[in-house]
Amino acid sequence: PQNPYGSTPYQSVGQDHGLEEALDNELIAMAKVSLLEGTPVQIDMPIRNVNRTVGTMLGNEVTRKWGGAGLPDGTISIHFTGSAGQSFGAFVPKGIEMRLEGDCNDFLGKGLSGGRLILHPHAASPLVAEENVISGNVVGYGATSGEIFIRGTVGERFCVRNSGATAVVEGVGDHGCEYMTGGMVVVLGDTGRNFAAGMSAGIAYVLDESGQFPSRVNRDMVGLDRLEAGSPGEATVRGLIEAHVAATCSERGAELLRQWPRFRSQFWVVLPHPPQIDTTALPARVAARAAAAAVASQPVAAP
Repeated sequence: PQNPYGSTPYQSVGQDHGLEEALDNELIAMAKVSLLEGTPVQIDMPIRNVNRTVGTMLGNEVTRKWGGAGLPDGTISIHFTGSAGQSFGAFVPKGIEMRLEGDCNDFLGKGLSGGRLILHPHAASPLVAEENVISGNVVGYGATSGEIFIRGTVGERFCVRNSGATAVVEGVGDHGCEYMTGGMVVVLGDTGRNFAAGMSAGIAYVLDESGQFPSRVNRDMVGLDRLEAGSPGEATVRGLIEAHVAATCSERGAELLRQWPRFRSQFWVVLPHPPQIDTTALPARVAARAAAAAVASQPVAAP
């Protein structure tokens, strides 16, 4: 056969993935004391949409040094400002907290492995967060553990194949919680169609003010129940909303808490049938933060 480009059936040309230009090289240098000694560090820096998979190389260095257990929560705390490229916070392990003030592309939190991701609009943004998209599709894809708090709505396939992470968001597109095998999701707004298709484990709590959510659920593998007053699920959802408000200063979350009896009755519980494990308990790390936030009782303000 003709071979006009002189191609070979084996690797004959090296690939340049541009890793030398990755933003993570700066993060690794700035977090050196944490990587070597476990000493807490705080970092502030801008980010652009050409910066992709930010946090992944840093997370690799954490795992190389500290193993699968990672570091204590928030040891490496990073505050980004701007628009992030794809796969922000991908595979980030325990000990790294990444806050993004701005917006983000697809695949935020892909493969999240214990880290904590917080996304909220820029302080100067005139947009109403819960009415606008702040991140793209496939947020939390394949996450195994960790936390995601998003003030705003996101695109399709939110938390697809999530197996252990906890996520709070203010609205999702089609195919939310698709193929979930574990973890916990709270949606404080509308969803698209085909919610929970192939969801075999985990749990989701969805606020349904319009009354249309049941028609948007794929019930092949899940059932629906109302969130009952006094149930363990009520404490779980309220605790996660408190944690969400503490992390993002969400006005939407604060409104729900102020009028809790009214909104509690509008939540649906989405649970695979039969449930594989007890997933109603609030994760310990989130519960601790929610308790601290309640004690502080600070008024909600723009981030």
